[in-house]
Amino acid sequence: MTAAIGIEYYQLKPTNHFKSVPVVSSGKSTGKTSTNQQSNKKQSTNPKDLAFNVLIMGSDARPGDKIGHSDSMLLAHVDLGKNQINVVSIPRDTRVYLDGYGYTKLTSVQYILQATKGPKQGIEGAVNAISKLTGVPINYYAETNFDGLQSMVDAVGGINLDVPETIKINNQVFQAGNHFVNGKTALAIARERHSAADGDYARQMAQLEVLKGIGKRALSPSNISKLPSLVKSINKFMIGTNMSTSDMVSLGLAVKTINPSKQVHYQQIPGTGKVMYDDILKANNDEIVINQQKMKSIIAKNF
Repeated sequence: MTAAIGIEYYQLKPTNHFKSVPVVSSGKSTGKTSTNQQSNKKQSTNPKDLAFNVLIMGSDARPGDKIGHSDSMLLAHVDLGKNQINVVSIPRDTRVYLDGYGYTKLTSVQYILQATKGPKQGIEGAVNAISKLTGVPINYYAETNFDGLQSMVDAVGGINLDVPETIKINNQVFQAGNHFVNGKTALAIARERHSAADGDYARQMAQLEVLKGIGKRALSPSNISKLPSLVKSINKFMIGTNMSTSDMVSLGLAVKTINPSKQVHYQQIPGTGKVMYDDILKANNDEIVINQQKMKSIIAKNF
């Protein structure tokens, strides 16, 4: 029994587990790999060269909803050799071109494709759209919804959340700084943009802080003994992912050795808010036009 556990642990060590990773979208305009036809990418056997990309999405779908918008999008580069994670957030209102439909917001891609082709195809379409927009090949993706995020926070007993800037929610003011919050409050903070000085960009930062808070709390001494059951139940919080339970366990082991304050680097893709014609709505809409030059520079630096 001890030998079997030792073998399983050896196989789950991040530098062993992630030697071969799938490619769900190549980041190219043509020749994309469908999530239905994943190809394995053999990586270097040198631990210093092992790295992969994970797309984390949040859907605004409520319990019972079959379709939803991609409400938040965080693209992470996990570098096992450098023991660090680079995270880039993408504005939900980014203007993109959706084949067969025309120009619309990035957040609408999933909703449109789910409504016309089905839930799984909608998520896959959003993954491909983000990969194509950034030029970043995506190896893994995971999407949760409002209920899932709230449940994850409550499952670890609440989190310490570093609120990026002062906001107001239901007449309650949350000053910038650290707050211990439950799932309901964490979700409200992650969604708030109207009272934030930086609008959606402030919300993107808050969403990352929620994820960091969940990670810290899950790996805290009080929760270490619960970690196996937490990882096994994480699929309950997901509405779409190509990660297996062993993928999540191995990623958790990798994150455990990373200091979120020093080894998690975060940047936002900048853009300009404009009123543009939306081919889906057949009307003008508030959209964000990405600064292509700055995006390429950020992607090159972090991926």
